[in-house]
Amino acid sequence: VQLVESGGGLVQAGGSLRLSCAASRFTYDDAIGWFRQAPGKEREGVACFRNRDDSTYYADSVKGRFTISSDNAKNTVYLQMNSLKPEDTAVYYCALDYECTVVTKLPGGYKYLEVWGQGTQVTVSS
Repeated sequence: VQLVESGGGLVQAGGSLRLSCAASRFTYDDAIGWFRQAPGKEREGVACFRNRDDSTYYADSVKGRFTISSDNAKNTVYLQMNSLKPEDTAVYYCALDYECTVVTKLPGGYKYLEVWGQGTQVTVSS
């Protein structure tokens, strides 16, 4: 499986961006998580979409502001980011995260995920 992110950029605080994660395949049993890594900080999970039941999960820091969704016809998972803050500035990555386990239960567990996109930079200016 290959993942390709797009949609990053520079935006002012309070603005919005939509990130896309296009997968070469996205099957019933797959789940895709969005992660981010700011300079000098560890990579953290921010949201996850589980395909088999359309379950979604969010980190507390983005709840109410970010929305994850899927277009199965396009094998693409989106991350709509609203009300962006300077602290959202990071490189955003998508990854296959079986059952959304890392995003929901294993902080730091991103090291065990094997399939990642190349990342896309999001910069929020104050």
